[in-house]
This record gives sequence, C-alpha cells and structure tokens, in this order.
Amino acid sequence: MTGLFKQKTPVNFFVLLLFGLLIKLPVFLNPHLPVIRPGDGVLYKEMLRFLQPSNPIVYPLLTWLLLYVQAVMLNRIVNRNRMMTVSTWFPGMSYMLITSLLPDWNYFSAPLLVNTFYLLIIQQLFKIYNISDAKGKVYNVGLVAGIAAFFYFSSAAFTVWILLTMVIMRPFKLNEWMLCLLGVFTPFYFFAAGLFISDQWDISRQLPHIVFGLPQLKQSVWLAASVLLLLLPFLFGGYFIQDGLRKMLIQVRKGWSLLLLFILFALFIPFLNDGGTLESWIFAAIPFAAFHASMYLYSSLRIVPLLFFWVTVVFIIAFQYAGPRW
Repeated sequence: MTGLFKQKTPVNFFVLLLFGLLIKLPVFLNPHLPVIRPGDGVLYKEMLRFLQPSNPIVYPLLTWLLLYVQAVMLNRIVNRNRMMTVSTWFPGMSYMLITSLLPDWNYFSAPLLVNTFYLLIIQQLFKIYNISDAKGKVYNVGLVAGIAAFFYFSSAAFTVWILLTMVIMRPFKLNEWMLCLLGVFTPFYFFAAGLFISDQWDISRQLPHIVFGLPQLKQSVWLAASVLLLLLPFLFGGYFIQDGLRKMLIQVRKGWSLLLLFILFALFIPFLNDGGTLESWIFAAIPFAAFHASMYLYSSLRIVPLLFFWVTVVFIIAFQYAGPRW
C-alpha cells in the first residue's frame, strides 16, 4: 500500500478516496450529532441550525468529504512547494491515517471545518516568498483568518502565527502586517455594522468569550496508543528532514519552519474555550501529516514505513470496533 501511494499518479486520487472511505466506515455506521462548544462561532451555529432538520447521515458524510478535500489540499501544497524530493501521495495518506487515530477527529465540528481555511492560508503563505508585491495575498490571508474565526472563534489566536510566519517567509514590513490585521478585522467590521443597522447591537452576546483552561482528557490505553502512533512517525520524519536540511532550498526550509511553528500554536488552541473533547486538537493533524509523509518517503529501511502503516491501520480498526468511544 505504501508503494502505491509513493507513486504520483492520477489513479491515487481515487485510491485515496476509497482508502478514506474504508478506514472511516464506522463513522457512517454510527452517525455522531454535532454539539455546540464554547469556542464555536456565529456562522458555525447558523450552519448547524440549517442542517438540523437533515438526516443524521449528513454529518458523517460532510465530515468524510471535508477530510478528503483537506488531505488532497495538503498533498498538493507539499508537492507543489517541493517540500519533499519526490512528489507522492504520502501527505494525503498520512492525513487520512492521522485523523482516524481519534474518534473526535471524525466528528463534524467547527475546528474540522476551519482546518480547510488554514490549509488555504498555508498555501497563500508559501506564495508570498520572494515576490516583490505581496499586499494582495497578505490581505487575503488575514481576511480568510477573520472569516475562520466566525466558525471557530478560538482560531483567532492563529493571527499571531500568521504574523510570525510572514517574518519567516519574507523581510519584515510594517505596512504588510497592518494590511494583514486589516484583513482579519474586516469580517468583524461588517458583522458589527450589520448588528448596528438591524438594531441588534450587543456584540458581547454574539461573539464567544475567551476562557483559558486545562483540557479535560479522559485517560485510557487507547488514547495513549493513539498519541504514540502520532508521535513516533513525527519524530522519525523530523529526523530525516533535519538530516537533509542542508540540501534543501531556502524556500523549503522556511516551509518546514512554518509547519513546525504551526504545531506549537495548534497544541495551544485547546487551552482556549476548552469543550472537554479532543476536537480542537485536529489543527495539529496538518503539520503532523507532512512530517509523517517524510518518514514514509525517506526511511532507508523499507520495513519501517510498512510496519508503521499496517500497525496504525490494525490499531485504527481495533479502536473502531473494540474501543470505548466509536
């Protein structure tokens, strides 16, 4: 299977689709109804109200489609920006595997939806490297981040990551920072204007409050094994990337720095408006999948990626059909 995804062929577009469907089949067998969390934004709540009369099967179907689209987007970003020496389908495959390690990452939620926005942002941030005029792209990045906050308000913390990433990808320019912030605040401006015109001005009731807290995680052997299968390939992939860092183009090095910094912020987000679930940790799946893909590609011992792949698949199936939460 890893040999199949190593090849960059159009057929793998459909192979990944089938792979994602098979590995996430229990999501369709037991549809999970979404629950509004403290950090959920106005647009996400309106979306749930719109979908409420629908058949429950709609939610796992939307979840599966979102995860598949995100896997393809990530795969395209890694290949187009030459993050690895060979173009493969390993990033997309890794994303599908990683998001199957925890049941919460297969539920329709605001963080899952916002992951799509941040893949678009990452794609644009790669494009601003070494171009003379990046004002339009910088504003669009801020605008997408602002819109994402209306689906999951806690994601607004990623604005700091965007500003730091801009320093990594291009020389610091204060006017570009201001333009990015203007993009972030543009949706909030129109939202406030709409409330004022409709005589519903009470923005404190419309937007969620920021509350810091420790995520309440229920300890279990299944959770520990999931974390282990998430971390080990990441560490191997990080080692291979570090080992070949000198041979990489400057743009590629900056790209890996961008993803590494994204992990730090993705691990911080769950401490804002914690909803008592693991749903908000799904942001970390984006960079983790890229590092996992490096492990699958660069390992000199072919038994290592094969072992990790089949152990992960067997664990996911066991977790789905014998675990406590699927």
